[in-house]
Amino acid sequence: MSAHPQQPAHIIRSDAEAIEVATRLAARFAVDASVRDRERRLPVAELDEFSASGLWGITIPKAYGGAEVSYVTVAEVIKLISAADPSLGQIPQNHLGVVDILLQTASEEQKRHYFGKVLAGYRFGNAFSEAKSKNAGTFDTQIRFDGDTASINGEKFYCTGALFAHLVPTVGNNENGQAFIAFVERDAPGLTVIDSWDGFGQRTTASGGVTLDGVSVPLSAIIPAHQAFDQPTANGPISQIIQAAVDTGIALGALEQAKIYARQARPWIDSQQDHGWQDPFTIAAIGDLQWRVHGTEAILARAGKAVDLALAEPNEDTVANASLVVAQAKVLSAETALLASSKLFELAGTRSVTGKHNLDRFWRNARTHTLHDPARWKYHLIGNFVLNGVKPARHAWN
Repeated sequence: MSAHPQQPAHIIRSDAEAIEVATRLAARFAVDASVRDRERRLPVAELDEFSASGLWGITIPKAYGGAEVSYVTVAEVIKLISAADPSLGQIPQNHLGVVDILLQTASEEQKRHYFGKVLAGYRFGNAFSEAKSKNAGTFDTQIRFDGDTASINGEKFYCTGALFAHLVPTVGNNENGQAFIAFVERDAPGLTVIDSWDGFGQRTTASGGVTLDGVSVPLSAIIPAHQAFDQPTANGPISQIIQAAVDTGIALGALEQAKIYARQARPWIDSQQDHGWQDPFTIAAIGDLQWRVHGTEAILARAGKAVDLALAEPNEDTVANASLVVAQAKVLSAETALLASSKLFELAGTRSVTGKHNLDRFWRNARTHTLHDPARWKYHLIGNFVLNGVKPARHAWN
């Protein structure tokens, strides 16, 4: 992967333009989505087109040359792309989260530098999560400062987007356990990106590993990421609303396929109908899925408005409310994606399991992606506030 974009990115100027561009791209990405999944064909060309479209820069503030679109729009964009190909929808998630952490914690010089790169078409990957640490929020990777540079050593996994990135933001802890993000050049000595992702779903996200062996980074490329959670900010809800948008997109894609294949299915013998689309139970099942998907889209939009308010007026209450509404969107989108991708088989009939249709990709993608992050803790988060008035903890998973 080159350390620089192959072409300069278009700069999107409005919410309406962002949705129009996403709609157009989604139609193209849907054409070969099944083939990419079946063959695990990495979407290099598609990602180049995706980032060159300007959609990866739509959250850059207007003061720095971006469109600063609403998070209602961000969620809609990710949903549209994910309905076509949820691997492509997932890959920008950490990129967009990092843009917000820059906004919250970077110096003015760093903001101008990195926001300019994003608008030029640079993609951020991620080297955040670790497979061997105590939990998702702890990091064994170490960053040690020495004069005007820092050295990073560690091993990462679930590094979605790193294989395709121009810059690899990497989290490491200092001696005091504080987390910093270093923007590591893709071709930096000591950085190795490993294509080791073999999940049965989201197959082309390349969410494999990254190793860092004495990677040297200038102080100008390091931000104090821990400050994004030392005070109320929208970063956690921003990270999570994108996950919910991916799941909503999977549900929408599965529903559209269910409509197509349900009309092709034969009627059940006891229905006394001539066509599958006349079967009253099929009609009812499609109606049930339709309202569930539309309800999921509605709460996703509401979550986007809550995130917008938390960004505009960051305080304990607005950030907590954003976490709570986004958690509801995350729970419902996960449930709907799993239901729609399962009902697809029931409504399409036995032919739906044949390999040539590859309809199982919807369930595989839903089952894999909805693991971001445990729904059982979202229920707890919501209930603990409603029942006990306890606001959600501030971190990237809330």
